[in-house]
Amino acid sequence: MNLKNIFASKNKLTIHDWYLPVQFFGVLLGIFLFIFYYPNTVSNKQGNVFEIPQGSSFARVSSILYQEGIVPNKFNFRLAAFLYGAESKLRAGRYEIPSGLNYFELLDYLVKGGHDEQKLITIPEGIWQNNLAKLLKEKLGVDSSSFMALSNNRNFLDSLGIKSKTLEGYLLPETYYFYTNSNAREIINKLFIEMNGCFGEVVNKRLEELKMSKNEILTLASIIEAESNIAKEYKRISGVYHNRLKKWMRLEADPTIQYLKRYQKHNRILYKDLEIDSPFNTYKNYGLPPAPINNPGKDAIEAALFPEENDYYYFVADGTGSHLFARTYKEHLKNVELYREWRESQ
Repeated sequence: MNLKNIFASKNKLTIHDWYLPVQFFGVLLGIFLFIFYYPNTVSNKQGNVFEIPQGSSFARVSSILYQEGIVPNKFNFRLAAFLYGAESKLRAGRYEIPSGLNYFELLDYLVKGGHDEQKLITIPEGIWQNNLAKLLKEKLGVDSSSFMALSNNRNFLDSLGIKSKTLEGYLLPETYYFYTNSNAREIINKLFIEMNGCFGEVVNKRLEELKMSKNEILTLASIIEAESNIAKEYKRISGVYHNRLKKWMRLEADPTIQYLKRYQKHNRILYKDLEIDSPFNTYKNYGLPPAPINNPGKDAIEAALFPEENDYYYFVADGTGSHLFARTYKEHLKNVELYREWRESQ
């Protein structure tokens, strides 16, 4: 046998030589298939509702999926995402995750859709509850009658710890992302939670200093919100109302009369309207109304809590969107006359 034949016989692999490597890679393949393709069952057999907030990192999403019991292993899920190339492709939205998806099927579901889209909606400060219902109907298709019914439902209000007769004043106006098929309860909960976020430890301490309740501050804030479109005036207006409350003077706030006429086509205030018999009429009653007259924003709430220290007791519009402030009734009458002259000139 020559040298060439000797080397050829030594390099020739037998079936036995192939057996162990094939078996080894077969075991690896089986483990891979079991880990990444075996169906995962979620904690709820019907499926879990899962949300990916706007701007969420993949690490955050995988942690939430693990905490919710939707994936049994964060590392395996992240490895599957790396192999799938999905780490930067997950779409924000709300998903109803069916039970029985494997890692790759779940990633495909989160990348390609099957979720509720989000819509950016701005809720203006000082909006009346009925107008908020109309806005949500227009933008999201939320049933306005259901929204209003829930806003006045005693059992629902009790569950939120609200003693007022309505939710008006307890929903924070802001710019929000809402899911396109959100219902009234979901939206109310979101806005209510955001409003509660305004009342932390510092604010609650301030309430004690003022000897005012949360409802009273929201009520005052709602009046301030309705008085002016200029946020830099809010604290001065707040100072006026705090001064009047301390002196036990009627607030005589026009927005409370407009609130009583909010369902009328024309809500311009007439002298006869000042005699409307209602606890919300601040021309007839002393102190604050029993509840907010709209949903105030953060600036108005801050102004109600931290008013400007001044000695003003009166103010009137100046015709430019701002107001003229006065310390005495005599000064106030002069400012009123200036406003009337401006109005006649228009």
